[in-house]
Amino acid sequence: MGLTPSQSARYARHIVLKDMGGAGQQKLGAAHVAIVGAGGLGAPVIAYLAGAGVGTLTIIDPDTVSLSNLSRQVIYTDADIGHAKAVAAARFASTLNPEITVDSVVTRLDAENAEAFLSNADLVIEGTDSFAAKRVIASVCAARRIPLVTGALGPFDGSVTTLAPFLSRDDGTAWPAFEALYPVDPTPEDSPPCELVGVLSVLPGVIGTMMATEAIKWLAGFGEPLLGKLLIYSARTGESRIMRYR
Repeated sequence: MGLTPSQSARYARHIVLKDMGGAGQQKLGAAHVAIVGAGGLGAPVIAYLAGAGVGTLTIIDPDTVSLSNLSRQVIYTDADIGHAKAVAAARFASTLNPEITVDSVVTRLDAENAEAFLSNADLVIEGTDSFAAKRVIASVCAARRIPLVTGALGPFDGSVTTLAPFLSRDDGTAWPAFEALYPVDPTPEDSPPCELVGVLSVLPGVIGTMMATEAIKWLAGFGEPLLGKLLIYSARTGESRIMRYR
């Protein structure tokens, strides 16, 4: 099925892209992305994937919006304070693009429920602040052969990579799994929460947009994903670097 006249107008700047075109846009429209975490990283991911026309978004988050979120989680307003992030984020995405389907799940993913909520997705993006949750999500995605875009934040720096350990390189070896990047979970001292050390308000927007870019590239089928590569960005210097891992 082709694009409707409304979709052709809405996604006109995508359609004229040589590497995207109408075929790539239709792939986005047919895709289902599960977004785990509707906070600092999830907010820009939700905004840009909704705007880009990803057909189905499932937003999973257990938390409610607080006043301290608003400086960096810019899809929310004062009117959302006290409301579930997943529900408020779904409302934002549906308002931004009424042509897509958006589902909200107000729960915390764990080893008991992660497979049920993730198994039908074509791609998963996670921006949680829990390494235990990251590990569970990565395990489910690897077992179900679902590509995973994962990001992390520090006070002034952030990182993003794409995981697909079920795929092979040209030499026949598998692309690295989550355990290659994080053999053990960092201690609270090594990775303190932003409530204690802070985070520059614009930084989640930078990293979250990079994560959305990874998803769009993968789903539309162009470019080179960050497989086996960790993109690290420093807001202090404005520099990015790639760290390869095996």
